Amino acid sequence: MEKKLLSLLLMSTVLSSTGSFASSAQIKVIYGADNRVDVDESTNPMYLRLAESTAAMIPNGRIKEHNNMQVELVGRTLSENGMCESERFSGQLAVANCSGFLVAPNKLVTAGHCIQDASDCANSSWVFDYKADSEVQSEFIVDKSVVYKCSSIISQSLEHSTQNDYALIELDREVTDRSPLKFRTAGKPQVGDPLVVIGHPSGLPTKIADGANVRSVNDVFLTSNLDTYGGNSGSAVFNADTGIVEGILVRGEQDYVYDSAQGCRASNMVADDKGRGEDVTLITQVEGLEEIQQPEEPTEPQQPEEPTQPTEPTQPEEPSEPEEPLSFWEWLLRWLSGQA
Repeated sequence: MEKKLLSLLLMSTVLSSTGSFASSAQIKVIYGADNRVDVDESTNPMYLRLAESTAAMIPNGRIKEHNNMQVELVGRTLSENGMCESERFSGQLAVANCSGFLVAPNKLVTAGHCIQDASDCANSSWVFDYKADSEVQSEFIVDKSVVYKCSSIISQSLEHSTQNDYALIELDREVTDRSPLKFRTAGKPQVGDPLVVIGHPSGLPTKIADGANVRSVNDVFLTSNLDTYGGNSGSAVFNADTGIVEGILVRGEQDYVYDSAQGCRASNMVADDKGRGEDVTLITQVEGLEEIQQPEEPTEPQQPEEPTQPTEPTQPEEPSEPEEPLSFWEWLLRWLSGQA
């Protein structure tokens, strides 16, 4: 019971679920310019590849049968959840509670406050390809093949003292149509390193947000100026140059403030170098990842050596003509001159 109370206390300060925005709208913020873009707006090939391996945690009650091959995601749009209609993406469906990312064919990482126990594991599904084609999209139908269940919790931490926050879960089957992400296995990022986050802010379809940097880092988590919201909990945070996972987005600044003039919530905007920052659990903190064999970087095929040109066969030397034997007088003259 005491552990559960500590978990609930920590939950009040971390990225919470976005099914009810009354609780989840207390985390995160926009630092400087809003760098969030939909997947189809990104022109970075590496970001697009990384986004394929990120997933949304969606309550089973928001996933309805559509036909034998597909399901429909049902719920309210961002504006219907109390956000101002002037907010970006206000017309998009917002049904995800948290985010996660693939680290092995059947293993996924998320935040520890997203998956705390077996009931959390059983009551939600993990959906890939929850992405929008436009800023106004309230209907989503996805293939059943991209919907996965949480089979078991491999490791999990939600520590008030250290602020460690992560979960490693096993999916009900292997993911075969996309690749697991590569992650850091030793050391930690440096202050100033460029970062990009991919996940589901406010429960929205996949968003990519770059233009951020590491502000500070300790042995457990880093702090950054990433543009993230509730629902980004569990998002993969990458080195923007290498595409390597550096950590898991877990908590941060208040993301929405009440706009009394409009009677709705609007994004909290602060200067790029202000605010408390967004906290990211270092990926090296996750127990169980050390047992995962990461794919090796493909090596460039060696070019075959150029075949050497066959050398022309050497022609046998012409036999020299035998010298004519010297006559007695020729021999005598050479001998007398010392040449014989």
